[in-house]
Amino acid sequence: MERKAEVLWRGNLQQGQGEVSTESGALKKVPYSLMRRFGNEPGTNPEELIAAAHSSCFAMALAAALTQQGITPESLQVNAAVSIEKNGNDWVITHSNLALRAKIPGIDQNRFNSIAEEAKNNCPVSRLLDTEISLDATLDEGELRAQH
Repeated sequence: MERKAEVLWRGNLQQGQGEVSTESGALKKVPYSLMRRFGNEPGTNPEELIAAAHSSCFAMALAAALTQQGITPESLQVNAAVSIEKNGNDWVITHSNLALRAKIPGIDQNRFNSIAEEAKNNCPVSRLLDTEISLDATLDEGELRAQH
């Protein structure tokens, strides 16, 4: 299986701009640029896209791991924060932090922590990233809502 994305970049690094699109059409000519990456201009950037991929992959890996244990999660809310830092002349992605709030009836904290940690380590995107990956996992009794 292969998934594809395409980028068109125009101009130099400082003033140039790009557009990213995905084969599925989920992203269509979404703008990105240096100021979108290191500033606050609307659009996207590679780290944000990695965070989206990491959080969604981890949620699916955790759902799969729970299902294998005969457990059905009510909800899994995952936020990923990908850090990029200057290292000499280069920029390096140094960390991806996954923050999980889960509502899973009938599971105890130790089992939850063990399954979540296993999912973090075995998620395909986690295995792809050559960086530190941390997980803050909370088993929640309340209702979870998507954050925007």
